[in-house]
Parts: sequence; structure tokens; C-alpha cells
Amino acid sequence: MAQAFSRYPVLGALGLAFLCSVLPAKTLLSSAMAAEASYPTKPIRIIDPFPPGGATDYLDRIIAPRLSERLGQPVIVDNRPGAGGNLSAEIAARATPDGYTLHMNLPGGMAAGRVLFPRLAYDVSKDFAYVTLVAAGTYVLVVHPEVPANSISELVALARSKPEQLRYGSAGIASPPHLAFELYKLRTGTKTLHVPYKGAGPLVASLIGGEVQLGFVSAAGASALVKAGRLNALAVSSAKRAKSLPTLPTIAESGYPDFDVTPWYGYMVPAGTPQRIVRLLNVEIGTILDMPDVQAAFLAQGLEATRSTPERLRQIMEEELVRWTRVIREARIRAE
Repeated sequence: MAQAFSRYPVLGALGLAFLCSVLPAKTLLSSAMAAEASYPTKPIRIIDPFPPGGATDYLDRIIAPRLSERLGQPVIVDNRPGAGGNLSAEIAARATPDGYTLHMNLPGGMAAGRVLFPRLAYDVSKDFAYVTLVAAGTYVLVVHPEVPANSISELVALARSKPEQLRYGSAGIASPPHLAFELYKLRTGTKTLHVPYKGAGPLVASLIGGEVQLGFVSAAGASALVKAGRLNALAVSSAKRAKSLPTLPTIAESGYPDFDVTPWYGYMVPAGTPQRIVRLLNVEIGTILDMPDVQAAFLAQGLEATRSTPERLRQIMEEELVRWTRVIREARIRAE
């Protein structure tokens, strides 16, 4: 390096220091551009916020091998449960923005986390680039067979006649079923007691046993139990009927037109990921979601394959932030 700069004696010490700082930066920029152009050249990681076996993990493991085949590199699912999904989001937000780290997320859950934990080490609006929606689901409002209600209107009338006597269960404080039911209470003007459980499994067991009389459960979790007569389904939470339960009305159809709790699933990458890579991932994952076998596999779990633009996923996140901020504050929900 000294010999190279000896040909420029007029530069002086400051000039030499300047070139020493600029040339490596140009070299790094050139290397980064080359890496982007040849993407991908190494394994890609999908960080999942929950343990294996859940809905997000199920979606990841359908998509990952197909994405690997299309991109020619291994795609690994990395389950990082903890803190209601905040742990995985923080890991993803801090990852190198080079397209080799994706984060599976539920916009509703991440939006609620931002409200409940204002000191999070990441910002859902600023620290991520949005790639695409993956799936849309619904929750089913179920009641124990002994509850004398066969519709939302009958359940609302019953709850109003017995304020705070009916018990509803959830998968935990600030879990999606908890937030969904609090929104239901606000919209219907009913008062019921909340009994939180540690996960969906204990919740369903308690519903079957009559420990709690009602609650929101996933479509996949509800279908078999409803068919067996162990629970009664009254309505779905989403704005439109579920393909897996086409005869079941929505809560919106049942007299509350503004009610919509749709569990969305999508992929994000760290902010600063090159747009070319974001677009490539959007197209490739969207192509996978259009595959008939993928759509059938999703539907088997009560989910609908749903591709989108990055802008649409960001819009959903912003809508969820507005919705759950209001619900959490009005219902005075606090994280444990």
C-alpha cells in the first residue's frame, strides 16, 4: 500500500488517510453488488417464532423444501420460540440484510406485542422489509354443548342475561384468541369472565370438559370436535366464510358487520435487504402458494394460501396496529 501511494507525494497524510478509507468501502460495495447479483449462494434461514408443530411451523415446512428447489440452495427452518414471538423477531431484525434470513410472522401478534411491550428492541414498521402474505386463517367461536345457544344472537342474549357468569377460555394473556374475544365483547357489549390457559391444547381440553363454556379456537382444532358433537360452532371470526367450514356464518354476518379477526401469516426480512432480492422472494414464494398441492395442504389445516404484494402485507400490519392498540387499551389488557 505504501509503495502504491508513493507515486502521489502531494496527497500528504490526510489524502492518504482519505484514500485508505474510500478504497476499501468501494471494494466492499463492489463485493456486495456481486453477492446480490448471484443470490442465493448459500443456505437460507426461515426464523419461526413458535415451537415445532404449530401453524407457522407447518406452513414453513411446506414452503421451505419447495423454495429450496426453486432457488437451488437449502432452506432451513429455525424455530426460536420465546416471549410471544418477540425473541425471533428481534433476532431477525438484527440479522444481516442480505436475503438469507426470513421471518415468519403473524401481523396481529406482532402488532399486539408492540403495544404490550413498548420497549421492544425492534420496531415492526421500521426494522423490516415486507415480502409477502403466505396464508389467511380464521378462529371459530365454539361453545360447550350444554350452553343453550345455537347462534351468535342467542349467545349474546344469554350473556347479557347473565353478566360475568359465562366463562371464556383463551390460550393465554394477550394470545390471539384472548384478543379476539375481547374485541367480540367490546362489539357485542357483553361481559364474560376470562380464564387463560397455557396454550391451545389446555384450552380445548377445558372447553370439552366444560371448565369454560366458550372460546375462540383454530379452524383445524375445531373441525373434528364439532363433527364429533363435543363442541358446537357458532361462527367464524374472519370477514369472509372459511373454505374449510363453508356453512358456518361469520360474526359479521350475524349482526356485527365491522367484526373481522383474520389471522394472517407472512414473511418479512431485515430492513435494508436489497429490493431485487425482496422482489425475487415475493415472486418465488407466490409461485409456490399457487401450487394446487400447497393449497390443499394449507386447507387441510383450515388455512388459505394467500399471496400478496409487499405493500399489502405492510398495510395489514398497520391495520393490525390500529385495531389491537385500541382493543388492548379499552380492555385494559396487560402482559404477564
